[in-house]
Amino acid sequence: MKAFAELLDRLVLTPQRNAKIRLLVDYFRGAPDPSRGYALAAIAGTLSLNTVKPALIRDLLLERMDDVLFHYSYDYVGDLAETVSLAWEPPPDVALQDIPLGEVVERLQRAGRSEVRSLVRDFLDRLDTSGRFALLKLATGGLRIGVSARLAKQALAEMGGKEVSEIETLWHGLEPPYLPLFLWLTGEAEMPVLKTPAVFHSVMLATAVGDGDLDGLDPADFAAEWKWDGIRVQLANVGGARRLYSRSGDEISSAFPEIIEAADITGVIDGELLVGGTMRSNRATGTFADLQQRLNRKTVSRKLMDEYPAFIRAYDILFSGERDIRPEPFRVRREALSSLIEAASPQHFDLSPLVGFSSWKELDELRSSPPDPVIEGVMLKRLDSPYMAGRAKGPWFKWKRAPFNIDAVLMYAQRGHGKRSSYYSDFTFGVWAEGEDGASLVPVGKAYFGFTDAELEVLDRFVRDNTVERFGPVRAVRAEPDSGFVVEVAFEGLNRSTRHKSGVAMRFPRIARLRPDKLPRDADRLETLQAMMGTQR
Repeated sequence: MKAFAELLDRLVLTPQRNAKIRLLVDYFRGAPDPSRGYALAAIAGTLSLNTVKPALIRDLLLERMDDVLFHYSYDYVGDLAETVSLAWEPPPDVALQDIPLGEVVERLQRAGRSEVRSLVRDFLDRLDTSGRFALLKLATGGLRIGVSARLAKQALAEMGGKEVSEIETLWHGLEPPYLPLFLWLTGEAEMPVLKTPAVFHSVMLATAVGDGDLDGLDPADFAAEWKWDGIRVQLANVGGARRLYSRSGDEISSAFPEIIEAADITGVIDGELLVGGTMRSNRATGTFADLQQRLNRKTVSRKLMDEYPAFIRAYDILFSGERDIRPEPFRVRREALSSLIEAASPQHFDLSPLVGFSSWKELDELRSSPPDPVIEGVMLKRLDSPYMAGRAKGPWFKWKRAPFNIDAVLMYAQRGHGKRSSYYSDFTFGVWAEGEDGASLVPVGKAYFGFTDAELEVLDRFVRDNTVERFGPVRAVRAEPDSGFVVEVAFEGLNRSTRHKSGVAMRFPRIARLRPDKLPRDADRLETLQAMMGTQR
């Protein structure tokens, strides 16, 4: 555990991408199997130790620590794993050990529910402070070290001198601790052969249009499509195997069985998963909130499928049959895709329509006033561009609608994680709503990004100086008509919500600006958001 704990510490303190990759490469080269495979799984989010819950960890510490002292410590530190690792006192007769990561993971995986408590206690007694911290982060799945699964795969590619696309192709056909993968990367074995040919392929990504990005570019060289508010998916039907993947490569076939059943097309297509009705039907396309009713389910009922019918709006093709056509230009792939979708089930597949335009100004006007509320903006694709994995600037652009903005009042705050564990950086904000007793604040969203480090200092200081109540790790702050903190919040859209008292839920909220020049009484009202929702529709 010592080497893994040291890796976590160094990754947290290393902001540069290339430096993080070097740390990962060095670890993967030096760590033995199966420890390095389990470390990879933990970092990439594919390791599951469901038997270890935060409540169990908290209870173990309370066996040896006063309850009040624990809560004060937890509130100050802001992170459960860090609190327990620092406060844990092993019995004096137990010697510290460096337990291999592989042994820790495999013993936890084999342990029954009744055995986990004593096993975790024993590990905590025998590990040092950094080892305990790594163990608890590993067990709860909350590493928060600034390393994405994509970055981990890039490190693997550099370690073995391979293309990251090769790693992506194998990734979802292998399981921790990835022994065949590491044997191939170290040159000790051939490239693994997967059981299913319907593997996930790295997707092509677009860059956001910035100031001046379109200057000098000829609109005639580009095709435009609407950017729909669903989720990016890849559908593969190869060698008799059918799979539906999210853009990150997670298989979601079980949540959308009607798509799998209707996928008689042979090849691999790229598109947007939506609910409602296709353009070849009279039913309107549903919102992202409608789509959420279907997401993250292992099984789905017939009633849910009938209420929220899913379909794919296709906008690219990677393989036509077994032929790889990614090197072909977009215009050629578009023709192949059109022929494929025309013969597909009209209830489950349609073709993303092209948007006609002759100038960037004309397209800007169309982008700002799209014909459907489920449209987020437009996608721009060079007609001669091949399908390339990753995000290369130039071939594809995304040009989203301008975000909505409101002024809201801070209501609650909670400490962040990792480098932000000593700051209050997760903020809940609200707007004014009329009630029987007059106007009061109702929460409408939560944000933990959008502000600079300097602005975070200002927000953190306000929370500390204006806390009026505590709810465990959450602090309620002063929020009155003439005393409080106003922030400008930007968001992509609104959905109706039964979970929030306000009845609305924001899409991708972030704090755009601090507004110390405004009093809370000047913040927006709930009617403003309700009117925005009406405008969307």
